[in-house]
Amino acid sequence: MRAVDIIQKKRDRIELTSEEMSFFLNEYLANRIPDYQVSSFLMAVYFNGMSKQELKTFTELMMNSGEVIKFDGIKKFLIDKHSTGGVGDKTTIALAGLFAAFDIGTAKLSGRGLGHTGGTIDKFEAIPGFVFPETRDELVNMVNKVGTGIMGYSDTIVPLDKKLYSLRDVTATVSSIPLIASSIMSKKLAVYADGIILDVKVGSGAFMKNLDTARELAKTMIDIGDSFDRKVVTLLTDMDQPLGFAVGNSNEIIEAIETLKGKGPKDFTELVETIVAVALQIKGDVKTLEEGKAKVAEAIETGKAIQHLKDFIEAAGGNPNLVDDYSLLPKHKFELEFKAKKSGWISKIEAEEIGKAAMVLGAGRATKDDIIDHSVGILLTKKVGDHVEAGETLAVVQYNDKNLESSIKFLESAYTISNEKIEKNKVILEILSNIKL
Repeated sequence: MRAVDIIQKKRDRIELTSEEMSFFLNEYLANRIPDYQVSSFLMAVYFNGMSKQELKTFTELMMNSGEVIKFDGIKKFLIDKHSTGGVGDKTTIALAGLFAAFDIGTAKLSGRGLGHTGGTIDKFEAIPGFVFPETRDELVNMVNKVGTGIMGYSDTIVPLDKKLYSLRDVTATVSSIPLIASSIMSKKLAVYADGIILDVKVGSGAFMKNLDTARELAKTMIDIGDSFDRKVVTLLTDMDQPLGFAVGNSNEIIEAIETLKGKGPKDFTELVETIVAVALQIKGDVKTLEEGKAKVAEAIETGKAIQHLKDFIEAAGGNPNLVDDYSLLPKHKFELEFKAKKSGWISKIEAEEIGKAAMVLGAGRATKDDIIDHSVGILLTKKVGDHVEAGETLAVVQYNDKNLESSIKFLESAYTISNEKIEKNKVILEILSNIKL
């Protein structure tokens, strides 16, 4: 068997056997096939796609290229929620309180952010004293105690995906649907959960820019889940503007807490309620989405959700009093109000530009070596569909001593104000699933 023959078959749209796929990927992982041949293979996949069987084999080989984790010691129903990333996406913080309120566990491996704002780990590190589990036993104990356990990704999990991604990044093959789907699902399948909820962001601030390609990605990930007998629900959600009002690490923690107190932004609250309602359906606690949402609203209203978040923060070494005293979080030195130059309706807020405006202040990383400033960010005061008067504040820039002028330039390119009234964005665009909802 030769690598060149496998590449040629893929180029000529001839389905590869499991043996051929296995030989090719395992030899590459062992450094016996060079990057230039794998680049040719990836480009052939980019243009020709993969059959369902090829995709299953490809995903399975990535999943089994490293450690496969099953949390035998966890006594809770496990849900793995994954977001494809966006601006102002602080969902995991709110879910830590809500999942625990319904005895749902989350054993989550998360990364640090590269780009707009910090990743999940960076956001929680805004909490002074907060420490993540470092071993599997510590993670299991944390989930059993407070429902949520989060730790950093290990190099021992899907190392083949990491190697392939580095090559995709420099060969213009990142945007291939089969390669994206298998990359995400190999990580989800390598760490066991009873149900997988995928939040696929759609719009200018997301990797998937339009609904059609997002839907194709969702269906492909559901097909992969099906082939491994795993329950998968995919939400297609709006990222044509930032989620909620807060962008930045400390202020996203605050907004998530306010949401669990029943005072969160409408779009973020709806997303969180829907995700938890879907989790309750997967678990079998409710029959309909509406029934699930009612239970979520009750958990927020009674204070049950916020208490569980406090328990989680305390168990991780943080000060639970910050839930009622935000001065315990890192605080920026200065604020500047960014104001509208004309009156009208906000027709567009480019999420990516808002993300860049926060990143240059220090809220995110342009390179993996950059150090996050947890205190800075952008606080929006208006959303798409809102009316604004000339001179009225559109956003508050929260900064220290870094790149204020650059941040303002990004804000200036983010907003479009129209003379005609604009419909407000829906946050949940579509829900697809391989189970009955």
